Amino acid sequence: MPDGGPAKGAEARIAEAAARALAEAEARRKAEAPLILPKELGGRDGPEPTRYGDWEKDGLVSDF
Repeated sequence: MPDGGPAKGAEARIAEAAARALAEAEARRKAEAPLILPKELGGRDGPEPTRYGDWEKDGLVSDF
């Protein structure tokens, strides 16, 4: 099959679909209003205890 045949056409369609998906995602991100949350009252001091996907307190870590 010259010029890659059907495989080359499939790659072009995939690349075109990927470009459309990226453009749609960028448009959604631009249209989305920023999330403004109130300051937490009575929360822990220091870094967020779940920042690595685990719960950390006083140097001890446990998975969820």
